Amino acid sequence: MALFINFLILILGLVVLVKGADWLVDGASAVAKRLKVSDLAIGLTIVAFGTSAPELVVNLIGSFNGYDNIVFGNVIGSNNFNLFIILGIAGIITPLAVKSSTVWKEIPYSLLAVGILAFLANGVFHGGLKTLNWFDGIVLLIFFVSFLLYVYKQLQSDPESHPEQQKMIATKWATLMIIGGLAGLVIGGKLVVDNAIEIAKALNVSDKIIGLTIVAAGTSLPELATSVVAALKKNNDIAVGNIVGSNIFNIFLILGVSSLISPLDYDVVFNRDLVILVIGTLFVFGAMFVGKRHTLDRWEASLLLIAYLGYLGYMISQEV
Repeated sequence: MALFINFLILILGLVVLVKGADWLVDGASAVAKRLKVSDLAIGLTIVAFGTSAPELVVNLIGSFNGYDNIVFGNVIGSNNFNLFIILGIAGIITPLAVKSSTVWKEIPYSLLAVGILAFLANGVFHGGLKTLNWFDGIVLLIFFVSFLLYVYKQLQSDPESHPEQQKMIATKWATLMIIGGLAGLVIGGKLVVDNAIEIAKALNVSDKIIGLTIVAAGTSLPELATSVVAALKKNNDIAVGNIVGSNIFNIFLILGVSSLISPLDYDVVFNRDLVILVIGTLFVFGAMFVGKRHTLDRWEASLLLIAYLGYLGYMISQEV
């Protein structure tokens, strides 16, 4: 009975997380539209940050409480879920044609993020001690700031694309939505972390698997909803920019901030999942040159989904 209640509260926490992220994205996007910010810039920054906010809150709580495996599992698992499942579903809905800058700059930058994380977490700077400490956190945040500067320069040099005119949300309502969204994220994040740990203990499942699967998929629901809706509306810049931007945010910002709160001990088991993430990112990059140029076709998106299901089955079989 207690386990059932934990599941119910976990689901409630995820609902609150998703709704909080939804309000935050809508409020922040309304402000951005008033400033005439392009769809690509919104996807790479505001929407990416808003949909990554659940991961951020879950990781801040996890780091503060010493749940290092939840912290790493959530970020690495979310990035794999974003890349394989969400991009896969969006690409099946509609072939995703992307801009040249996404192919040559944003996708490689997301690959760079994985490489830097692997380099730091495996103790290259710490004599083999596998941890992320405050120094590593600062390094990650420096790369995050450099990404923001890149997006800013991109915005300055690409004035041609502005968001479609839509019904504007009043500034005061946008502000209330941002505040309410942040509150929902904090409350939902606390419920998710606490109950995920209880479920892991009750089922004798490692918190690594819980972080890589349940928590990662749950905190990625905002990305899923955002990219699917964007794909249905044929807004490829938001659909792809949201995923690429979120994956960059997750590593550079979220793990950067998390490691500043408390040193994070890294389990080398996660190297396997980082390899999967690298392979997936390289596949997406290569897909831009196979078939229709700079487009993720439906068959390629289907391969992403199939690959993730196989990866998930392997993880579960190793745990049983």
